[in-house]
Amino acid sequence: MDLETFSSGSGRLEPRAALRTDAPSLDLNGTWRFRLSPTANVPEDFAEPDYDDSRWDDLPVPSHWVLHGHGAPAYTNVVYPIPVDPPRVPDENPTGDYRRAFDLPEGWTGGRLRFEGAESFARVWLNGHELGFSTGSRLPVEYDAGPYLRPGRNVLAVRVHQWSAATYLEDQDMWWLPGIFRDVTLTRSAADVFVRASYAADGRGTLSFDGPGTLSVPELGVENLEPGTEITVGVRPWTAETPYLYDAVVTCPGEAVRLRVGFRTISIEDGVLLANGRPLLLKGVNRHEFHPEHGRAVPYETMREDVLLMKRHNVNAVRTSHYPPHPDFLDLCDELGLWVIDECDLETHGFGGFGWRGNPTDDPRYEDALLDRMRRMVERDKNHPSVIMWSLGNEAGVGRNLAVMADWARERDPSRPLHYEGDWSCAHTDVYSRMYASHAEVEAIGRREEDPLDDPELDARRRQLPFLQCEYAHAMGNGPGGLAEYQELFERYPRLAGGFIWEWIDHGLAHPEHGYAYGGDYGEPVHDGNFVIDGLVFPDRTPSPGLIDLKKVFEPVRFEFGDGVVRVVNGHGFTDLSHLRFVATVQVEGETVAEHRLDVPAAGGECKLPDFPARPGGERWLTVRAELAADEPWAPAGHEVAWGQALLTLHDPAPNELLTSFTRAATKPADGAGVGLRYGGGAGARDELIAGDSAFDAATGRLVRLFGTDVEGPRLDLWRAPTDNDRADGLAEKWHRLGLHRLTHRVDEITAGEELVVRTRVAPAATNLGMLATYRWTFDGGLRLVLDIEPEGAWRDPVARIGVTMTLPGSAVDRVTWFGPGPGEAYPDTGMSARVGRWSATVEELQTPYVRPQENGHRADVRWAELGGIRVSGEPMFGLTARRWSAAELAAARHLPDLVAGDRLHLHLDLAHQGIGTATCGPRPLPAYDLLARRTTLRLRFDRA
Repeated sequence: MDLETFSSGSGRLEPRAALRTDAPSLDLNGTWRFRLSPTANVPEDFAEPDYDDSRWDDLPVPSHWVLHGHGAPAYTNVVYPIPVDPPRVPDENPTGDYRRAFDLPEGWTGGRLRFEGAESFARVWLNGHELGFSTGSRLPVEYDAGPYLRPGRNVLAVRVHQWSAATYLEDQDMWWLPGIFRDVTLTRSAADVFVRASYAADGRGTLSFDGPGTLSVPELGVENLEPGTEITVGVRPWTAETPYLYDAVVTCPGEAVRLRVGFRTISIEDGVLLANGRPLLLKGVNRHEFHPEHGRAVPYETMREDVLLMKRHNVNAVRTSHYPPHPDFLDLCDELGLWVIDECDLETHGFGGFGWRGNPTDDPRYEDALLDRMRRMVERDKNHPSVIMWSLGNEAGVGRNLAVMADWARERDPSRPLHYEGDWSCAHTDVYSRMYASHAEVEAIGRREEDPLDDPELDARRRQLPFLQCEYAHAMGNGPGGLAEYQELFERYPRLAGGFIWEWIDHGLAHPEHGYAYGGDYGEPVHDGNFVIDGLVFPDRTPSPGLIDLKKVFEPVRFEFGDGVVRVVNGHGFTDLSHLRFVATVQVEGETVAEHRLDVPAAGGECKLPDFPARPGGERWLTVRAELAADEPWAPAGHEVAWGQALLTLHDPAPNELLTSFTRAATKPADGAGVGLRYGGGAGARDELIAGDSAFDAATGRLVRLFGTDVEGPRLDLWRAPTDNDRADGLAEKWHRLGLHRLTHRVDEITAGEELVVRTRVAPAATNLGMLATYRWTFDGGLRLVLDIEPEGAWRDPVARIGVTMTLPGSAVDRVTWFGPGPGEAYPDTGMSARVGRWSATVEELQTPYVRPQENGHRADVRWAELGGIRVSGEPMFGLTARRWSAAELAAARHLPDLVAGDRLHLHLDLAHQGIGTATCGPRPLPAYDLLARRTTLRLRFDRA
């Protein structure tokens, strides 16, 4: 049957460009009648116009039927959810039948039915006549409707099968979501236009076009340009930084087509990717189309929100992973300015598990289908200046069909380089692309010192190609780490054209029980869990800490501070700094004491700073901000583009030498509440060591009361709730086997006088490894802790954290105020966006809502923090985490609703943390960020707030 044919379709019209036209059209989106069947073998009588569909359900189009109560979504990353036996598919093949009645306007003649996207196999009838079928889920298809249209009422019927031979070409890392999920239109437009607009460095542009009719660009004085005629005109260039577009009209027989033309030239010279003759550094993200309620049926407003968020976070490029996006998204990239790698709707990753045997990429029977997908993408999107490369697909192995696709694309459009990562020989591409190469390998490639290919000719050719990371810094859960180190390499070596973070958004589907669902939450027998939760924004498009960090790393302005001066470095590729204003602020302990505007040359350079008078009272920090001087289409005036900080004065408080001795007393619970002091013991009494209104258990040396507040701890802690990266790196399993989550604490000695010294050994069971932890407490009105830590035994693997944990009554703390980097979380290889200041947040606001709960919310390098009536200070700094659940409860949770606030506040005061890295897909933390057990000391001070 057709479902198992290698053909990509029948009855279809030739692919053409997505165009704005004044030709009449009917929007057929809206409410359709719908029926779901469990198999494909269902009678086709439903296509008859008079068929009774009164017992069917309503279903909106565009949509996915599994998101409207018909079946359920399923998620896999690599493996196919059906047996791998191309082109065969299972008998259990969910099949959706659609019907839509519409009235034809009076006088209407002819027209085309256009479907922008349906997954995965769609057969179409009009008034009972079969028009044909098509595959290629994320690609448009048109049928000639003219012969079968009737005056008045017409009935459009569509049958969509979830599984087909084309399923083997669409194994992208995402939810399987069948249905008609993009627009359906009846249009009288038939024009196809290909505008070619290039730019030379001398300010001149060349313009020509292919198609019917004549081209006019009023702003350039171009009138009635004939097809095939090339002219040269003075123009402003299009770049992602300066997305200047010219309105053009192509007057065709029966319609006028409107386009927005951008003049730009993409080229490669000596292994460097150039735009308009200048080096192009891609600061990009991979973007799947996703909405937590609508799946890949993404509303226009959401697409625009995506582009605005990217621009506001210094992202300048998008790879459309792993299929062409809705055409409106590319219009937004043209308008607002993003470089785009447009990727073909092709991935066969599941064949990799079988040594790529039977891979459609190398199967001649699939040649026409793969070429068809490439043609339909190129023809649809050929007029977009934002599209600077065509990508043959993703993770589809190697094979003869790639050459067919590449040869056709080069002949059709020689102006754009070709991209494909799956063939490291680069035999059919113009750039050398990799995924998740380590920092060391990226540097070797930048130096053209990468490992050679076996074929000397291909190796020599590849060394002359630009390099980019089409995927890097996997943004799954807490992370990604190592961003700054990658960016430094990209900026150091001209051959490195940058890369694209994986990926833009967490694909968490809205779920009534889990909040957001991931793989397995719908009972799928085969799934890849939360690997689909790997984005820079959460499902509701709230920026994650990873995106905030990325904005800092991608900043197009750098600040270098000297004695009384700041050197401002322009990192834009195509603009100067004249669109920015610069503001210098001085803060003491986070409180602003001075602010001045800076006069920065448009080209950047050294700028003298005003005299900032010294003021006592704490650390003085200078912050210089670059802000938009006026409104831009993507952000309002005052939007911060970049910032830098410099320490002006370090605060070194004088120590208080007046110490109070610790005295022994006995306490027992009083009737009602609280703890009463009582000397002399008795039933239920506990010996305590008293210092002011704080107390320690005399038997354990543990702090039990702090300034009258009931506390537990602090005790040495070496574990954290594993992050996704900890699990992928194998560290979580090593920590679990070692027992870092179940440490035992033995008290060896307690001595009390002016100093309370508690010597302990902390170790997990079933190992001879341990930590000698010596707590030295002094009291001078406040409590000072010096914790000496010394490892015993051969600790070979990094530990999760080195610090202490304690608890306070949950009701005692609502808000935390701290001085140090903020406002967001930071770990050793993340947190570049955190700037030193005074910050305040509720305990709830301190948590980062990762869809799968894990270690989060750590504030690094804190000088002091106030929690309720208690102030904690570092000597000089500490790491702070405050939660209403324990690390064990956090580790046990699978979704955010699993976390329920308890009656205690769990406080972590850390000396150090293990790095984060991107081991979920890519390198583990760099060696510099490994936290190895070592002799060290944590110094803290507790005072009344």
